[in-house]
Amino acid sequence: MSSQIPMPVAVVGATGFQGGAVARLLAERGHRVRSLTRRPDGDRPPLPGAEFTAGGLGDPAAVRRLFEGVTHAFVTMPLVYDAELVRRYAENLARAAREAGLARLVFNANTRVPQAPTPVPAFETRRVAEDVFRGSGVPLVVLRPPVYLDNLFSPWNGPALVNDGVLAYPLPEALPTAWLSHGDLAEAAYAALTRDGLTGRTFDIGGAALTGAELAAAFGRGLGRPVRYVPLRPEVFERGLARLAGPEAAAGVAGVYHHLAAGGDPLLFAGDGGESAEALGVAPAAVSEWVARQPWHVWSNDPAQGREEHSF
Repeated sequence: MSSQIPMPVAVVGATGFQGGAVARLLAERGHRVRSLTRRPDGDRPPLPGAEFTAGGLGDPAAVRRLFEGVTHAFVTMPLVYDAELVRRYAENLARAAREAGLARLVFNANTRVPQAPTPVPAFETRRVAEDVFRGSGVPLVVLRPPVYLDNLFSPWNGPALVNDGVLAYPLPEALPTAWLSHGDLAEAAYAALTRDGLTGRTFDIGGAALTGAELAAAFGRGLGRPVRYVPLRPEVFERGLARLAGPEAAAGVAGVYHHLAAGGDPLLFAGDGGESAEALGVAPAAVSEWVARQPWHVWSNDPAQGREEHSF
């Protein structure tokens, strides 16, 4: 399949960080993007060239309108962790995709998914969605990222990193984690949408697997200062996230970190030996390179330091 031929692509989740990165990359490369949203015009992130269809995933008619005339789709589910609701969303998407005759659907599970069932809704709701899409007959590629570097360029991490050299995150220090950025996800999604020979495959995408100390060292190289890793207790993370996303979404997200902190699946977030990078033809940037590209000066308490870091 040639990536040079403009594709009409439905991007589910384009108003979020992950789907937005994919939508922007598609538009930059000349493809037509359509998304579904319940947000009013003034409350949407800037997505030049994107077309919006009003409605939500629970509305079958709105989902059908989203897929009218499109040939490809990229799907990220919202932060919903009710299994039956996610199943209904996935069934609406699968039915509309099948009726539209989609050439390919790429599902971003937004997490790795353990082989065996768990009591963790963040894993199991995505397993449910994957199963629905696989059973739909629509050509499918699944991407399973571990965790995003962009989570660390945030008001709750940026100031401590820049001003104190502290990288706090709710993963055990010894847990190997294949961090990647939203930009890396977008490149993987683009390849999954456009490269031949990928239908039916599932990819555990991610960069080089790093422990907490190795991640801190990479941040230190990018920031040009010493950085130390501090494993944050998942319950502390959950309380902070609840103030931003609400208690239900926070509990869903934090369930992953509780599971890993308890010793479940110690290699779940590790690398895949380069399998996905080879198949997709894209490899995530080194962490230190990503760090060096971010405008960390916005979190600095020191104006002079801010001017220096702006050169990154």
